[in-house]
Amino acid sequence: MSKTRFISWNVNGIRSVTKKGFLESVNDFKPDILCLQETKAQDGEVLQALDSVSNFEIFVNSAERKGYSGTAILDQQNSITTTYDIGIEEHDKEGRVVTAEYESFYLINVYVPNSGRGLVRLGYRQEWDRDFLAYLKKLEKNKPVIVCGDFNVAHQAMDLANPKSNYNKTAGYTQIEIDGFSNFLNAGFIDTFRYLHPDEVAYSYWSYMFNARTKNIGWRIDYFLVSESLKDRIQSAFILPDYLGSDHCPVGLEMDI
Repeated sequence: MSKTRFISWNVNGIRSVTKKGFLESVNDFKPDILCLQETKAQDGEVLQALDSVSNFEIFVNSAERKGYSGTAILDQQNSITTTYDIGIEEHDKEGRVVTAEYESFYLINVYVPNSGRGLVRLGYRQEWDRDFLAYLKKLEKNKPVIVCGDFNVAHQAMDLANPKSNYNKTAGYTQIEIDGFSNFLNAGFIDTFRYLHPDEVAYSYWSYMFNARTKNIGWRIDYFLVSESLKDRIQSAFILPDYLGSDHCPVGLEMDI
């Protein structure tokens, strides 16, 4: 057993972020495993954008629709197998999931669907949360699970700057989405940051509008969740708001695993 450092980052376009100090950032936070969301490129384009990132095996899952969604895992830990999507056709067209199996755990990188302007995808989002949780619990029958990524929900009022004005009006803070995330916790998954920092107000996403990042008008919507059986192995869980290049910042987890 050794300390493993995981980093997750919604990069909001891999080709864009690589022009904004991405390689320097990766070298700085020294991940053993790096999970990216919203790569917004096809497989070959992602690999080309990451060409200068050395010493990682790269696994990419891109959406059928060009310039949309997409996930990737950059791995230095030599996974046993890597799989893509969750086996449900309705959900498997947008490149939202990469699963890497290791000797003692599964790592799932996810970009959860946004409910959209006007909450047009809220019903679909409800289906996604249910089916994705079932996928995690199926894996967990074999090995403990670590799941990370952009869950597109602020779970508690302290997880966003303006809860009252956004509640049940804005994607990411409706009761349906909150309940969907609560179901993950009620099913035995631990929100690692909140577990170690129960009262800390910290955000991982800021709108590009209204100078929100400078004013720290943000949301915590990027998470690391782990199976209950792994909670005693958590060493640290953290958010890295000083890293720029995206409207999200990286979040991290260190575990003895």
